[in-house]
Amino acid sequence: MSDEWPELPYSAWKDTCATLQLWTQIVGKTRLALTPWVNHSWHVTLMVSARGLVTPIMHAGGRGLQVEFDFIDHALDIRTSDGQSRRLMLRPMTVAEFYVKYLALLSGLGFDVTIDGSPNETADAVLFRDDHTHASYDPEFAARFWRVLLTSHDGFAYFRTAFLGKVSPVHFFWGSFDLAVTRFSGRRAPLHPGGVPHLPDAVVREAYSHEVSSAGFWPGGGAIDYPAFYSYAYPAPDGFAKARVRPGEALFSAELGEFILPYDAVRAAPDPRAHLMEFLQSTYDAAADLAGWDRANLECGLGECGKPRVVG
Repeated sequence: MSDEWPELPYSAWKDTCATLQLWTQIVGKTRLALTPWVNHSWHVTLMVSARGLVTPIMHAGGRGLQVEFDFIDHALDIRTSDGQSRRLMLRPMTVAEFYVKYLALLSGLGFDVTIDGSPNETADAVLFRDDHTHASYDPEFAARFWRVLLTSHDGFAYFRTAFLGKVSPVHFFWGSFDLAVTRFSGRRAPLHPGGVPHLPDAVVREAYSHEVSSAGFWPGGGAIDYPAFYSYAYPAPDGFAKARVRPGEALFSAELGEFILPYDAVRAAPDPRAHLMEFLQSTYDAAADLAGWDRANLECGLGECGKPRVVG
């Protein structure tokens, strides 16, 4: 297969994956500290870039600040709007070392940022400054992970064009370590029960304040030990778990409460992008139909380059 869909066996890079998740949380929490709250925590996310994962621009003290994980040169690049920059090479190092060095680089640029020092959405969370356990970085697998995010982003962004209602950007959540896109019915949802590990219930309840159909890509861990695309609904309508979705490799995980399509099934398909689109569309169809969404007023045709949507 081409390097658009590289092999990404979770067992081969799970230590790097765990370390990288914590590094991205440290950088992501800079946005949490400097950026006003946006609905559904959209202000804290990272974005897929041409080289890795990047923060949208942040503002502090009259200057712009941007931080990027570069998985080509394997470096963390910090840039400011007045032309200054700093670089931290990515290599095997503890989370504690990364944390100290990153904050020191920010301080050297005049950004004395205080971030929340505790990881979110991870089991057995240890303060960043005390984490001397997670210290792996395999550049080959970090680059493969980014390539999967890049290709997945292309599919998610295309799928996103067929929705007129409220829809999220295609963005990367560093807490759960997944790339996601979410459609909204426009209706309020029942209060979420919370209970996400190391995440305040108030954050979870705000994130799920409205009815959603959400899909994404996750590298694996916990309930599944392989990378997969996922799709879920909140609240899940009656019959959702037993809905017939496509393609044939898709399955419903009762433990996760969502449909799963193994990444390897996509990369092995004759047309991987079409295989992914079939999963995204069929799981959305199930969520929207079973919950009675106003599909006629929420949907449109898939977007085409250079062609505005025709409005009668």
